[in-house]
Amino acid sequence: MSKGKFDKNSRQWLNASTIGISMVLAIVVGTLMGVYLDKYFGTKPWLTLIFMILGIIAGFKNVFYFLKKTDLYDKNDKDNEN
Repeated sequence: MSKGKFDKNSRQWLNASTIGISMVLAIVVGTLMGVYLDKYFGTKPWLTLIFMILGIIAGFKNVFYFLKKTDLYDKNDKDNEN
């Protein structure tokens, strides 16, 4: 296995592993922010729901970003082969 091939595969595996982590982290951070703000303002459950939804949206945005980034790696590799 050549060094260039290993680098491409390792980058793809590292990108794939960060997709799940970033999705979960965005949802957890959004939810925790909502819970804190609900306790502070006394608006239970509304801010928790709003920030959880924002966390889900941010998580999907991260997934699409990583998928796009991985696709760019594949395009660059195809260009280099020709």
